[in-house]
This record gives sequence, structure tokens and C-alpha cells, in this order.
Amino acid sequence: MSTEIKSTKLKNTVHLSESAKVDSGSVQPFTRSQKIYVQGTRPDIRVPMREVSLDVTPTDFGGEINAPVVVYDTSGPYTDPNVIIDVRKGLGDVRSPWIEARGDTERLSGLSSHFGQQRLSDAELTALRFAHVKNPRRAKAGANVTQMHYARKGIITAEMEYVAIRENMKLEEARASGLLDQQHAGHSFGASVPKIITPEFVREEIARGRAIIPANINHTELEPMIIGRNFLVKINGNIGNSALGSSIEEEVAKLTWGIRWGSDTVMDLSTGKHIHETREWIIRNSPVPIGTVPIYQALEKVGGAAEDLTWELFRDTLIEQAEQGVDYFTIHAGVLLRYVPLTAKRVTGIVSRGGSIMAKWCLAHHKENFTYTHFDEICEIMKAYDVSFSLGDGLRPGSIADANDAAQFGELETLGELTKIAWKHDVQTMIEGPGHVPMQLIKENMDKQLECCDEAPFYTLGPLTTDIAPGYDHITSGIGAAMIGWFGCAMLCYVTPKEHLGLPNKDDVKTGIITYKIAAHAADLAKGHPGAQIRDNALSKARFEFRWEDQFNLGLDPDTARSYHDETLPKDSAKVAHFCSMCGPKFCSMKITQEVREYAANQRIDAVDVDVAKGLAEQAERFKQEGSQLYKKV
Repeated sequence: MSTEIKSTKLKNTVHLSESAKVDSGSVQPFTRSQKIYVQGTRPDIRVPMREVSLDVTPTDFGGEINAPVVVYDTSGPYTDPNVIIDVRKGLGDVRSPWIEARGDTERLSGLSSHFGQQRLSDAELTALRFAHVKNPRRAKAGANVTQMHYARKGIITAEMEYVAIRENMKLEEARASGLLDQQHAGHSFGASVPKIITPEFVREEIARGRAIIPANINHTELEPMIIGRNFLVKINGNIGNSALGSSIEEEVAKLTWGIRWGSDTVMDLSTGKHIHETREWIIRNSPVPIGTVPIYQALEKVGGAAEDLTWELFRDTLIEQAEQGVDYFTIHAGVLLRYVPLTAKRVTGIVSRGGSIMAKWCLAHHKENFTYTHFDEICEIMKAYDVSFSLGDGLRPGSIADANDAAQFGELETLGELTKIAWKHDVQTMIEGPGHVPMQLIKENMDKQLECCDEAPFYTLGPLTTDIAPGYDHITSGIGAAMIGWFGCAMLCYVTPKEHLGLPNKDDVKTGIITYKIAAHAADLAKGHPGAQIRDNALSKARFEFRWEDQFNLGLDPDTARSYHDETLPKDSAKVAHFCSMCGPKFCSMKITQEVREYAANQRIDAVDVDVAKGLAEQAERFKQEGSQLYKKV
């Protein structure tokens, strides 16, 4: 995926390991919320969630107590006031006891990657280097340590139990409280969404290849999550430095800001200096899976000349990143020589950076893509660390004119073939998708992917549904994202308002994430994910009862909702008013509805309704007795 958050500074700044600090905006707890932890079957399975406390319903509306609402939380320890955050030390260890208990990994005596060894021995990098790096783990000889391998052996891992608890969000308690008394049936287009997520269901989906848990054995700070069409739709946000600049501290701040607002995974798309050191700081401070595009760093190692890339250098890059703890790799192994000419008559050609790199290498050497010819060897690396594949769509359309063409679908068919090879190695795999696709062609994309890739999770960039709105591509793509999420897409890569225009700032990042959280949630509602409607029901009830603070706090972006309300009604008294500035006190439909209800109660309308129904029944019987004629002569 190509959209990334970068700094707008014009020079590389250094980040001293002694002075690094966490971004202050990322560690503020949400108003009226608390971090809670749901216990699993073992004491070290503690699944984080955010619980939103609600006010009592006003007396005019019945005066009832409203149960707190539990929401999915990607912010990690950063919003837990009981945790001391020090980015210089990284986050606490979550998974090491689980990994060690399985007994199939070993701690290495040092780094295996030649490049990693060079960076470690470079004294000039001491000030930049994360100071608390442990020697990496790797599978023991002959062992396979992927979640798919365990699942196929019938083993429910701690990670699988963790994500089952996380997906449910205390669903049974919500049902008991009445928060799900109203829920529309979903339409899932053939998916198998259950009424409750169990650890066994998680195991079955991973064994089948329909879901993945990106969880490198060297990313022990990770709070496990799952990506699959039968689970909550996830979103990804991108970060990364560039030749224009950015400090390591800025990249860590982008990470923490993104996960605060709901980024389920983060991709580090760095292309500038100190990529290795930047990535180490990011992983050590990330509670969410981290993905990369290894060819970017490989290209930087050869000075930007794609034709100078080699399999040996790329292989070393994979090992380097796997030993740091990268959870999934985007690898453009489906860009084949025979597909490149198919892009010649496109309006926008090849728009994927990784795709264009591999296409250039293929043409320069007139050889097949080395990530394709060495795919089995790549699988051997992946299963030694449990790195998941994100098979890249290097030939995705960059305009709606190019959507669903022969190049795009030819590559997709190849990705399906590669998926089956990865599965033979028990390597977890998801598939990347477009791009730019008009609405009427989106379902064809989803159906084609399900067919070619045998329901492996789909991960798309949007898609953008029109090309006429520069500055608003978070909206053009959010439309497509909601649609394809409903049709079965498992994860959506966000797009910011700056797409195609410039480097997004902090506000743009937040806007992109919130837009995509809306799209993902709309898809969850439409496909019938259990419990998806809880938050909607709670917020709607708060809206009808004029519980303004609850409306703000239940929303995806409480800060913006509160500020919009306060622009016209800033006083504290307005937080309990039974109207807003849109309609005012006399024309509020909800206030009028409440008055109608009160009038009905006072006039015993229920009894009147019975009399009316009786009268209508008598008239119906008379109509039948007179021959059921619609019209009569007079």
C-alpha cells in the first residue's frame, strides 16, 4: 500500500536515544473512558478494551441507569493512566511466555543478517540506536512456528484465545444489558459470521486460510489481532520517513497518534535514511502489527537503482526485518514479465512503487521477478519467524479508467497461485487489492479475489470510486472502502485528504483514520458482525435523551463532536439542553416526539388505539359482505 504519513521537514534530523519522549497528545485518556482488561484462561492473557461510562437518563425520559459500553481499543498502553510510558525502553512484554512455552524456538547468539550486523557495529549510529534490543528468536531446525501451522495441528494458541476475546468485546454482557435488543440482520454475501467468536472458530478460520494473526515471534510487545472476512473489518495506517526528512521521534509519534484513533495495523514505508534504526524504534513501541515493503529498503541499499537489486541482497533484507519483529511483508511476487506489456495502454500505467521497481528490474534483466522465482525460499524465511505475507498488487489500477483490466486480474490470478504455495508451507497470507475502481465494478473485484485466492483475506487501498475530487480522496475512497468491506474485504488501507497532493500532517492522518473507521464499522453492520450495533444503539438513545456528553464520548472522535457543538452553544448549560443549534428549542424533532409521547400517555392513547382497531375491523367485514367491490355505482 502506497499512501504514507511523512514529515514536511526539509532535512534529516537526528533522534538521540537519551532524549526521546512520547507524543503528549497520544497518551491522554479518552473522556469518561477507562482501560479495562478481560482475563483469559491463563493469568497472562489480559485483553485490553475501552469502557465508556454513560450518564443516567434524565428524569423526563424515565431516569434509568445506562450500562457502560465497551469498544474495541487499538491504543495499547498509551491510554492507560496506570502505565508509565518511556519510548526509550519500549512497551512491556506481552507474548514471550506464550512463545517460550511452545518450545519450538531458540534465542540466537546475534543477528543473522549481514546488514543488521553492519549497523550494529557502526559506532556513529550509537546515538540513534534503540538501546534495549534483545537477540532475536528463530524457529528451531525443522520447526514451523506460524499460527497457521499450530491451527492446522488443532492447537488453540494464546494468541487465538486473545483475539477471540477481543473481537467479542464482552458481547454477552451487552446482550444481557439490553444494548442489543435492536439489531438488523446482516447480509454477508456468503461469509460465515457467527453469533459469537470462540477460540475454536478463530483456529478453524486460520487453519482454513480465511484469517491471519500477524504476530512475528520477535514482536513480543504485540497485542494480537485478527484479519479475516468473518471478523471485524480492520484498517491500516501508514508512516515512514523519506529523503525529505523526518526524525525517528517523529515516526514514533505518528505511530502512537495513528493507533490512538483506531489504526489496527501500521505499515512503515520508510525510504529515507536510518531505515533500520527507525523500524527498531517503531516495533519496540508498537502494540499493533507492523508491516513493511522490504523492496523499499533493498532499493535504498543499492542507491535507488532497481536494476542493481539481487536476490541475495533482498533475502538478507527479509531476514534483517524478520529478526527485528516485522509482522507482515508486502512482496510484489505477482508482477511477471508477461503482464508488464498489458499496462502500456493504461491511462496511468503502473502506479505501485513496489510494482514499478519489480517491473523495471524484470525489463532490465529480461528475467522473471526474483521474488516469484525464489518464492519457496521466501516461505522458508517467513515460517521461521511467523511473518505473514501481504501479497502486493503491483499492477493495481491508478485510475478508474484502468480498473479491472487484464493486467490487474492477471496478477490477481498469479497471487492466487502463490497463496496456495504459501499455504503448503503453513505461512499466513493476505492479498492486496486496488486502488481506483468505480462503484459498479467493486463487487467484481471482491468476487474475483475470493475465487482466485480461495477466501484468503483481502486488503485494499480504498478503492477510490471517482478521480475528480483532489483534496477529498478520503471521501471518494471511503465510499469504496465501505462497499468492499461489506462484500468481504478484511482490511482497508486508509487514504488521507492529501492523497495525490502532498505529505499529510497530523490532522490529515486523523481525518483519514476516522473516515476509514466509519467505513469499516458500516461494513460490520451490513455484514452482521455480532455486537456491531451496540455502539449505534447506545449513541442513538443518548441523542434522543439529549445526553450530549454521552453522544460525544461514544463517537469515534469525541473531540471534534464536542468542538462543533460548542461553536454555537459553548456554555455548560447547553450540555443538558433539549435541543441543538440546528433547529433550536421549538423545532427539535426529538423534543417534539417526546412531547407527543407524553401527550399520548396522558390521554390513554393505547386505549384509543384499541377502539380504532376495532372500528377498522368492523368496516373491513362490512366491505367483504358487500361484495369486496372497490368502486360502486351511485
